[in-house]
Amino acid sequence: MSAAPSMKQQERLMQVILAPVISEKSTFVADKNEQVIFRVVQDATKPEIKAAVELMFKVEVESVNVANVRGKEKRFGRFMGRRNHWKKAYVCLKPGQEINFAEGEVK
Repeated sequence: MSAAPSMKQQERLMQVILAPVISEKSTFVADKNEQVIFRVVQDATKPEIKAAVELMFKVEVESVNVANVRGKEKRFGRFMGRRNHWKKAYVCLKPGQEINFAEGEVK
C-alpha cells in the first residue's frame, strides 16, 4: 500500500481490527515475543492488518501471522449448533514498540 492511504482505504483499515485478544496465552506471547494478538475480520489480509495496526496505534509492525479459528460446536438441548469461525492475527512489533491497552484514551 502507498504511504498515505486514501479516505476509502482508511475506512477499510479502521474496520479490519475488531478487538484485542486478552487471554493467558496472549499475555505470555506479548511478554516473550513482543507480539500483540487481535481478532480481525474474516477476509483481512496480512498487509491490511499491518497497515491498520500502524494507522490506529502509531507503532511500527515487523511482521504479521494469522490463524483461522474454528467455531466451537455447542449443544442446545437436542440440537447441535456451532459458533462462528473467526480469524486472529499475531502482530509482531519492532523492538522498542509497545501497545498499552490499559491506559485507553477516553474522549
